[in-house]
Amino acid sequence: MSVETDASPDRGLAPQLLKHALAEHHLGALRDRETSTEAFRRHLRELSRLVLAEALRDLALEEREVRTPLGAATTIRCATPPLLVPVLRAALGMAEAGAEMIPGAQVRHLGIRRDERTLEPVSYYCRLEGAPPRGTCLLLDPMLATGGSAVAALDALRAWGAVDLRFVGLIGAPAGVRALRAAHPAVPIHLAALDPTLDDRGYIVPGLGDAGDRYFGTQ
Repeated sequence: MSVETDASPDRGLAPQLLKHALAEHHLGALRDRETSTEAFRRHLRELSRLVLAEALRDLALEEREVRTPLGAATTIRCATPPLLVPVLRAALGMAEAGAEMIPGAQVRHLGIRRDERTLEPVSYYCRLEGAPPRGTCLLLDPMLATGGSAVAALDALRAWGAVDLRFVGLIGAPAGVRALRAAHPAVPIHLAALDPTLDDRGYIVPGLGDAGDRYFGTQ
């Protein structure tokens, strides 16, 4: 049974899809049910780096003077490192990849699970302590399926005071894109792929299965 068959979100609301040969390579390995847990973790982190790099293409920069072994050089660095907010637990690998890319990035955590009966989001953990970020805030979640968890997480970040919000995932479905756009129309959506449908459990098809279970070897 399918709960979503339209492969295209509404015109003008389409997510930004990463087009890169390496992204296709890593995505193919993640989809393969024969991929080992160890390899799945590696491919998820590598694909996350590519999608994150694209999502941060316009990150604010500043000049800085440094000394090379041969003289002075004017270099560029992030003016304000982004804040990474993974949705537990599936996005922890994405946050790890982001923190390796940008050592100055801070990390906060949101725990939101989906009720398997109603498919509605259930919040069970929120650590958004401290002042809200002055710069870019990236909400990380590998799968944008029904969109319920993403919307709930963005609601929490807005209530905290975050302003420059961006959603970064790996695979999405049109239903999830529409739900996120309806609730937060100004938030950019960055994905590696947009799959055509959801099954009756709210899982993306063909997708890659349960990203958290496969990453942590609990499937």
